[in-house]
Amino acid sequence: MNFEGKVVVITGGASGIGQACVREFAERNAAVAVVDRDRKLGETTVTEVQGRGRKAVLFSADVSKGSEVQRLIPQIVAEFGGLDVLVSNAGIQRYGTATSASEAEWDEVLNINLKSAFLMSKHAIPEMIRRGGGAIVVTGSAQSVAAQRNSVHYVVSKHGLLGLVRSIALDYAKQNIRANCVLPGAIDTPMLRWAASLDAHPDRVLEACNQLHLLGRMGKPEEVARVIVFLASDLASFVTGSAVMVDGGLSVPVGGTIFQESGTGTTRVPGSH
Repeated sequence: MNFEGKVVVITGGASGIGQACVREFAERNAAVAVVDRDRKLGETTVTEVQGRGRKAVLFSADVSKGSEVQRLIPQIVAEFGGLDVLVSNAGIQRYGTATSASEAEWDEVLNINLKSAFLMSKHAIPEMIRRGGGAIVVTGSAQSVAAQRNSVHYVVSKHGLLGLVRSIALDYAKQNIRANCVLPGAIDTPMLRWAASLDAHPDRVLEACNQLHLLGRMGKPEEVARVIVFLASDLASFVTGSAVMVDGGLSVPVGGTIFQESGTGTTRVPGSH
């Protein structure tokens, strides 16, 4: 998985899974455009990568706004000479139901999580076509195919990302552009720890996140990043339109791990199959 001569754009690249992607692609010789609204964290990430002799440049932008993305992509192309891989990873979490979530919160989450991936693809794909093709990898969620209570805007945004990926895969296959989606479980990122801090007992929330998975722990950002790197590489040349679970087995048990541990379904019922 050598990305020598390739230009990789990563949104939300200053922390969490995005930061891990910056490190992984840079170590594999990619020139990395780190896109994030948080200039301070972005500069820290870029400085770290450059300190290891790798190429990374920070681009500060709000990718939920069409005018900023329209300006951003030409800046990246001017800096690096082209664009080969897009990792749409920018995302936020908010909590609410269909009746409690405000319209402003709905717009915020859908714009940052879903609209940004559309806008980045809209402006990046023509540059990929000029290079003879490319790869798009989007960070979805286990909630792209399931749901968690009190998270209506997040769930809808992550479901939408899967539809976006499949549409791009279908519409641009003949232009040699592949598009795939990774679906992480609970990953130990600053965003997850922020969410846990909203509870009166954050440690209990983190332990519950560990126990959600068959492997008995949360995932690490780099474990997701390595799958993203694979999907963007030539090793995944026959993979497109796919949703790849990176969830430590979270989605395997019917009814979840607690249901399994309750005794229900663990003892064979006579006459059952």
